[in-house]
Amino acid sequence: MSVIKVIEIIGESTKSWEDAAKNAVKTATKTLRGLVGIDVVSMTATIKDGKIVKYRSTVKIAFKFES
Repeated sequence: MSVIKVIEIIGESTKSWEDAAKNAVKTATKTLRGLVGIDVVSMTATIKDGKIVKYRSTVKIAFKFES
């Protein structure tokens, strides 16, 4: 039997929301093991001079809990 833990983090990118989500996963893999999936909770952006300059993806990352 396995137990799954879920955390919520925010990834950022100057390219796209997809890239922001990928950055969140890439960063999470540096300190977490056993990642099994993500759920994109929301997508936001920062606008400057009428253009999007920063994308943010809030994601829930699931990983196997090790006791």
